[in-house]
Amino acid sequence: MNKAVFQGIIDVCKVHAERLRWSMSHLAEKKPFTADSLAQLTEIELAIFDQFIVRFSKLQDVMGAKLLPAVLELTHEEGELNTFIDKLNRLEKIGALSSVDQWLKLREMRNQFAHDYPDDPEIQSTLLNRAFVMAEELLKVLDHVIHFSARYGVLKGAL
Repeated sequence: MNKAVFQGIIDVCKVHAERLRWSMSHLAEKKPFTADSLAQLTEIELAIFDQFIVRFSKLQDVMGAKLLPAVLELTHEEGELNTFIDKLNRLEKIGALSSVDQWLKLREMRNQFAHDYPDDPEIQSTLLNRAFVMAEELLKVLDHVIHFSARYGVLKGAL
């Protein structure tokens, strides 16, 4: 794995993570979200929610599509890894991922964002409350993968 390419993937993830954290910090005082509280959001707060959803989705996407496969390449894992679940299982086995099940739940949350429930604020508020908890998990997974990858000397300032 080319160090510059790997670092570039990490840098993209870090930008998404930074903006996800920013949106979460600006919405923290609104938690827990309810149908009523969502109805009272300002245009700016709605834009920040959009930022939260977009950055969660983008971070999860780039990690799944680029970072996790790059970690497998970095570690020179051998064997049949034809499906994404095979790759996730191998990443868990070598310690790059704590839990395949957790990753699949993060992916499911990302997929939930694709569904819009404009006529059901109860569903929206439940989804957003769950998403905030899962966003914290996603950020921890990113930190774990970065820490794991640093052992291979491909990151700036690696351990």
